[in-house]
Amino acid sequence: QLQASGGGLVQAGGSLRLSCAASGSIFSKDAMGWYRQTPGKQRELVATFTNNGLRNYADSVRGRFTISRDNAKNTVYLQTNSLKPEDTAVYYCALRPFNTGLEYWGQGTQVTVSS
Repeated sequence: QLQASGGGLVQAGGSLRLSCAASGSIFSKDAMGWYRQTPGKQRELVATFTNNGLRNYADSVRGRFTISRDNAKNTVYLQTNSLKPEDTAVYYCALRPFNTGLEYWGQGTQVTVSS
């Protein structure tokens, strides 16, 4: 089970730190990351850790967002800086444990950026 938190209302140019805590242990080879969705659009990748521990970012957030993880706390973070109104969305975290074929999603946290 994944619990996402940290969303909220912020002015353009502001920052938020999103957290996603897993109820079980996570390991370095587990793929874990953040996606977002706005009404009427498909869910899109924001930032993820691959099974090889590499970070992937959407072009739209590269340089502004940073994904990090603390395996000891079973948590992945998304630091969002220089937020723009177009970053407004529900942000979801996802976990794909290595070599299991399984996929878990958190409940989503709303990020709203006002202009």
